[in-house]
Amino acid sequence: MSKRDFYEVLGVSRDADEKALKSAYRKMAMQYHPDRNPGDGESEAMFKEVNEAYDTLKDGQKRAAYDRFGHAAFENGGFGGGGGAGAHDFSSTMSDIFEEFFGMGGGRRSGGRERGADLRYNLDITLEDAFAGKTVEIEVPTSITCDDCSGSGAKPGTSPSACRTCGGAGRVRAAQGFFTLERTCPTCQGRGQVITDPCESCSGSGRKTQDRTLSVNIPAGIEDGTRIRLAGEGEAGVRGGPAGDLYIFLSIRPHELFQRDGADLYCRVPISMSTATLGGQFDVPTVAGATSRVKVPEGTQTGKQFRLRSKGMPIMRTSQHGDMYIQVTVETPTNLTRRQRELLAEFEKESSGENHPESAGFFSKVKDFIDNLGA
Repeated sequence: MSKRDFYEVLGVSRDADEKALKSAYRKMAMQYHPDRNPGDGESEAMFKEVNEAYDTLKDGQKRAAYDRFGHAAFENGGFGGGGGAGAHDFSSTMSDIFEEFFGMGGGRRSGGRERGADLRYNLDITLEDAFAGKTVEIEVPTSITCDDCSGSGAKPGTSPSACRTCGGAGRVRAAQGFFTLERTCPTCQGRGQVITDPCESCSGSGRKTQDRTLSVNIPAGIEDGTRIRLAGEGEAGVRGGPAGDLYIFLSIRPHELFQRDGADLYCRVPISMSTATLGGQFDVPTVAGATSRVKVPEGTQTGKQFRLRSKGMPIMRTSQHGDMYIQVTVETPTNLTRRQRELLAEFEKESSGENHPESAGFFSKVKDFIDNLGA
């Protein structure tokens, strides 16, 4: 009986990529696995056929030979001198599926040298600090490499020994039917080494806890929520492994005068009714610590904005600055004296629609609306 085409067995096209091959194999291997179909000879045969097809097509050289010569490429020891594509170790082809479903894959750890964890530090700064930039010193409680054992975890003068259970590999294999499963060594937890005489200072971990003082450079113009990475300043690795990273998360405190939008700043300034009516000027502070003068034209209304160019925040990695926007609100006077009331009353008698064009226009539209309802 002739063999089926390997692409047909897996149900993929001949131009399928590695991801498509693996996905198809995983699905079919789980479907026809003997443990799911006990005593079913047809499923067992399909399972072997699926493994043979995947073992051939996942290998670039084997796949190229198969695409060119078909099954003949593996007959009579024609590829690599082996006994054909079917004569393979199921542990190699099944590693993909068990890594995916049962978490049994993963790289082997060399000598137990594990990378340290990354750390997070929340840092609050003022808007002025974000404007000018500064260097901040922070204290970070973290794990550092033990000086006594140089991170090995073993007592000074001794060294870790190879794990007898796994022979230093960090993984152990167990036969399950006609294939082999690989898992983390339970004795050394995958490190490949065991410590028989641990360091007294760190109890064999190769690390100890200590506060460290670090300098953090805050660049001018930095924005709220920015993350700064300090490589290698995180937690020390286990038994001399590489350190993790430290991430500084910046928060800019709310300012009592300014609101920020990117590189632009906004400031609300109340002005008197007389200044808004007759015109005038006033000084406003800038985040740089100076002042700028704003001229108010006659008849200024609430909500009017004035733009001060280049008075905003620095734009990082450039020499430019954002702008500062001044929004005025006309303040209604309170606690009037009798004379002030008299003057305002006289002004109201003398005023007309030309003095209040917005309100005159609004009430004219209201009158037209009511007249149209009655029509």
